[in-house]
Amino acid sequence: MSQDTDTTPTTDTADLKRGPFESWVNRSISNPENVYQAMFYLVTGFFLVTTLFPFYWLVVLALTPNEQIVDMGLLPKGTNVGAFVEVFQAIPFHRFVINSLLIATATTIIVLVLASLAGYVFGRLDFPGKKPLMLVILAISYFPPAAFLLPLFSLFTGGKALYFQTSAITIGLQSPDLYNSPWPMVMPFSALFLPLSIFILTTFYGQIPDGLEDAARIEGTTRLGALARVIVPLSAPGIATAGVLTFITVYNEYFFSSLMTNGAWQNWAPIVEGILGYRGHHETPYNLMAAASIVGVLPVAILVVVAQEKIVSGLTSGALKE
Repeated sequence: MSQDTDTTPTTDTADLKRGPFESWVNRSISNPENVYQAMFYLVTGFFLVTTLFPFYWLVVLALTPNEQIVDMGLLPKGTNVGAFVEVFQAIPFHRFVINSLLIATATTIIVLVLASLAGYVFGRLDFPGKKPLMLVILAISYFPPAAFLLPLFSLFTGGKALYFQTSAITIGLQSPDLYNSPWPMVMPFSALFLPLSIFILTTFYGQIPDGLEDAARIEGTTRLGALARVIVPLSAPGIATAGVLTFITVYNEYFFSSLMTNGAWQNWAPIVEGILGYRGHHETPYNLMAAASIVGVLPVAILVVVAQEKIVSGLTSGALKE
């Protein structure tokens, strides 16, 4: 009885001497789930802040009158919502948006059609050299678009003469002058983003059971018919992923497309050229540029929301059929 009475106060005194951090470490050792939970909230908070703060700062910049931008704080100095209207009055900004939308849409359609055909061949058929060709396509998908900038610019501008000459024959042709047109953007973008889409769709097409396609073929459907009626509907998540990646990349592209145009909306200049078009000789309205950036992001944001719904519906449909 006397020993129990002496040890209890000693343990309580040791607990009281621990600081807050030592007490948290002691509790974490006995219950490590608290550490995992703390690390999850720490990492999630870090990514949320680093991701959302630039967009928040863009909104603050758009709402702040241009003459007060030098004294900006974390909160906007005013609610200058008129900047979102003025972006369409200062320059025809909507035409730059339409240019980027048309170029991105045309590129996405071409990429998805060609990638669907190639993905069916690589994912559903067996032929000699299939694996080496797939490795080549996968390697090409990692090529940086900037590596092709100078040769394509030289090819599409000025109408270069191209010759293929041997001792027996000479073949010559004139490259078209496509400067200030959508083609020097649509064609290179389609070629550059096609390998990655082929790889994505090959993966999805190859996972579809053969029995589903065989059932359609027994009913008299051709391979193209089976691709359109069976393979493509069951691969909605892959098609949506490839389409969204292509569309967003082309829509936001600036360096390549700006070199193929002179910056005028009549000549298919992209949306980033429109945002930079607010620059003046003596003053730059940064609030208008910020408002234009927010307006320009809206089509992509809407597309992502719609595509997410398509992906979820495609996964659900495939699960029910399986």
